[in-house]
Amino acid sequence: MGTKIDKILEAAKAHCEDVIKPNVDDWNEKGVWPRAASAMAGAAGLTGLYAPEEWGGQGLPLGEGIRVYEELGKGDGAYAFALSMHNICTYATCGFGTEAFKQKWAKDLTSGRKLANFALTEPQSGSDAMTMYTRAVINGDGTWTINGSKAWVSLADEADVYLTVVKTSDKPGHKDMAMIAIPKDAEGVSFGPRYNTPSYEFLPLSEMYFKDVVVSEDNIILPIGQGLQGSLMAIDIARVSIASGCCGLMETALDTALAYAKNRKMFGGKNLDLDGIQWMLGDVATNLEVSRLLYREAANALGTDRGPLMAAHAKRFVPDAAVEAANICTQVLGGSGLLKEYGLDRLSRLAQMLRIVDGTTEISRVVIGRALQKRAKGLPDVRIPKGYGE
Repeated sequence: MGTKIDKILEAAKAHCEDVIKPNVDDWNEKGVWPRAASAMAGAAGLTGLYAPEEWGGQGLPLGEGIRVYEELGKGDGAYAFALSMHNICTYATCGFGTEAFKQKWAKDLTSGRKLANFALTEPQSGSDAMTMYTRAVINGDGTWTINGSKAWVSLADEADVYLTVVKTSDKPGHKDMAMIAIPKDAEGVSFGPRYNTPSYEFLPLSEMYFKDVVVSEDNIILPIGQGLQGSLMAIDIARVSIASGCCGLMETALDTALAYAKNRKMFGGKNLDLDGIQWMLGDVATNLEVSRLLYREAANALGTDRGPLMAAHAKRFVPDAAVEAANICTQVLGGSGLLKEYGLDRLSRLAQMLRIVDGTTEISRVVIGRALQKRAKGLPDVRIPKGYGE
């Protein structure tokens, strides 16, 4: 009898082999979110990973549940990313939503019957989240009226509800920010044209608009003053989830290169017998092992004081390693690496996408740099050489 996480990981592996890998090219050609596939993920227990069992979830700690995306990432990083965001929103709903909202939405979300996503970024601001113009006005009857727009919304016009971060005044800063759940079918909600994303065409991404959208106070997920803090926690979870998915991508790229090189004949032997090829793929293998250790350590640190910094380390290192891995493995195949049938071009584009979403690797470097400045302040001074006359 395995533990719960062992069973969930087996379910994720089966979902990858049976559902994602055989169909992902078809999903991209059709350019439509595979709702039947995400419903199957729900039936397998993959859409309520961190939610309590009383609401139909698996009740897994973040440090365990995040490992699911490594398995899903072996099939497709964009699919793993979308389900990771749904799970974060489901976690927020069950952990912080009002009782009325949970009664209405929780079990539909944990089961995958309905999908959720997160709306923070705006057209004029990416990682600068405090430059926000979406406004919520609180009415006399307790309802909220929202006006504004969001950008790079995942599962745009496909998710059933969007956990949206808003400002409730024109004052600068974050003390007036809140998070409220906005159903897709609320009057005044609309979506812009789909972004053109060739390597993950099935994942709808677009801008989202709010025109006098009225939402019940029951839909408040995080009250005024907690919106930004909660968003940053969600982003930390997302960053580690992305690192997990990148490990799956790296393993698929490595296995593709190994399977090709072991039989490709050249100069009287097999490519995999060449020192140069072994060294190239050996570096990928080492980076994969390091990446696994790093994202799992970061996952276990979430919710602690070390969480944000560890998430930054994982988001900085692992997607960069995934981009390098995809490029190296493509190079090992030579001209064949450019052919669609091997899938490495798709993996290369996905790795680059994962370097950018939920905070670029450069933003992670900013977080790490600030932590180093803080650490430096606590160190004893050492002698600094002075110039003549200084």
